[in-house]
Amino acid sequence: MTRSVWMAVGAAAIVAVTAAACGGGSSSPTTPTPPTTAPPATGGGGGNPLTATITIGSNGTVSPSSVTIAPGGRVTFVNSHNQPHDMSSDPHPEHTQCPEINLAGFLTPGQSRTTGNLNTVRTCGFHDHNLPDNTNLQGRIIIQ
Repeated sequence: MTRSVWMAVGAAAIVAVTAAACGGGSSSPTTPTPPTTAPPATGGGGGNPLTATITIGSNGTVSPSSVTIAPGGRVTFVNSHNQPHDMSSDPHPEHTQCPEINLAGFLTPGQSRTTGNLNTVRTCGFHDHNLPDNTNLQGRIIIQ
């Protein structure tokens, strides 16, 4: 075959592929897919949320100092203070009560971090590892 024949065959193949990719020119209407709705932020059937946020305020105090979440939930710590904080599980210094809290860990000013999934029904205490006796930086997460 000559070069011009190969070019014509190549061009025809490109047109065929493009038409197939675009639906081949079919004029049949399509039904739009309805938007999906996110599931409610509750879990476990108990009505407790799966997420909560604890903020270290500009005054260096956690708020709220106690949150309740459903099993499997997570808590986000937000540091709005002008100093870093290292949020850890009780007891100090082992941090073994609820190790999932330790994933929040060290927060620089303006930073936020989230715990691991808190799956076990229990109450978990937390504190700032570097200021373990500062009651303004202590609280609890209730999983139920």
